[in-house]
Amino acid sequence: MTTTLPKPEERGRLTISDTTVERIAAHAVTEVEGVGGTASRVLGVAVGGEGPDKRAAVTARVSGDTATLDVRLSVAYPASVGETTAEARRHLLRRVGESTGLIVSRVDIVVTALHSGSAGTRRVR
Repeated sequence: MTTTLPKPEERGRLTISDTTVERIAAHAVTEVEGVGGTASRVLGVAVGGEGPDKRAAVTARVSGDTATLDVRLSVAYPASVGETTAEARRHLLRRVGESTGLIVSRVDIVVTALHSGSAGTRRVR
């Protein structure tokens, strides 16, 4: 017994939510060397710290088969902010596209802080 599948355009449509894209992008940006997270914000005020052990904040908007990303992150000092954000942008365009099948048309990045490359604790002598 052979079953024939309907044509792809007749099978339905997959919809990916903004939240799903945000989570994928937030994880993907952690794969870029020198990128750290940002403090949480409540009513525009930073709450908590920023650094390599925090997660970047991502806001995504999906429209049809296209997504745009707004990313807030920190960069490890003394890395070049321009080079690090360019690499983060390239990586997000590729990884989010691969993971979702969406075309990422724009990635806006705001660097909220520079942090030391190590997350170690300081000692007072």
